[in-house]
Amino acid sequence: MNETTSDVLLLTLGSFGIMFALTFFGEVLRARQTDGTANPVLDTYMTRVNSWWGMIAFIGLALLIGKIGVMILFAFASFAALREFLTLTHKRQADHISLALAFFAVLPLQYIFVAMEWTGLTSIFIPVYAFLMLPIVSALRGDSHRFLIRVAETQWALMIAVFCVSHVPALMTVDIPGYGDRAILLVAFLTMVVQLGDLLEYFFGRRIGKTRIAPGLSPKTLEGMACGIASAALIGGLLSWITPFGVGGAMVMAAVASLVGMLGNLVFAAIKRDRGVKDWSHLIPGQGGFVDQLDSVVFAAPIFYHLVMFFWVP
Repeated sequence: MNETTSDVLLLTLGSFGIMFALTFFGEVLRARQTDGTANPVLDTYMTRVNSWWGMIAFIGLALLIGKIGVMILFAFASFAALREFLTLTHKRQADHISLALAFFAVLPLQYIFVAMEWTGLTSIFIPVYAFLMLPIVSALRGDSHRFLIRVAETQWALMIAVFCVSHVPALMTVDIPGYGDRAILLVAFLTMVVQLGDLLEYFFGRRIGKTRIAPGLSPKTLEGMACGIASAALIGGLLSWITPFGVGGAMVMAAVASLVGMLGNLVFAAIKRDRGVKDWSHLIPGQGGFVDQLDSVVFAAPIFYHLVMFFWVP
């Protein structure tokens, strides 16, 4: 067992320890409730904690398997997220070929380019070539009804569900001097600081939040976001030992990733409100679908990846 594998195992066990603490905290609050009363905030908090038990198990297993495990996990997540996203969009028979290409050509090719460490193609394949090719395929079918809307929705789905998500496993390919083969730990760092920051933002926002960020769109509050970002920064500092950033750098990177993730969550809330749905799907009991779980990481991943490339890769 090499040092990286040992660190992944230690991190996974530590994550389970954190989940035990969060679960215990929630159960203590639940025990203090008056019999027969309901607390929607606490119920939602506990549902999120319970769903994270399974997610940590899957992510931990993928990290222990190595790069192949992480690549397969996030490719599957992209496929599920793309399916959920496109289910809520306008499509016609003329789009069937372009949709098939999106699922069975564009998505696997993007992950192949990531695995092959072809950084140039990873960055431009979807926002340039796929964005130009798929509208051509649909246009050749001769159906112009709501054409711009149909094309834009497919492009946005690919950008969110495939392009952005693929930047999580792309972190394993960065070559940071003196960091060796430990880049896989950046995947763990990103997902932990963003998701834990999101969870704590939810909890503090419902407990002490007063100033709504986007009234009528989301219950997020300024106070909750501030506490969530501060919590993410603290967690990032505690996890600095698995990064090449140092304590201060890890705290800043965690805070930026958490902030971007929370703002991304607002974007997804706007899309769901526009489509009149509460969740993207019902794949995960009580927590919706993959997009509901990945929304913060989706927005944070490309920003985090490019900050790493800009500041730590020569």
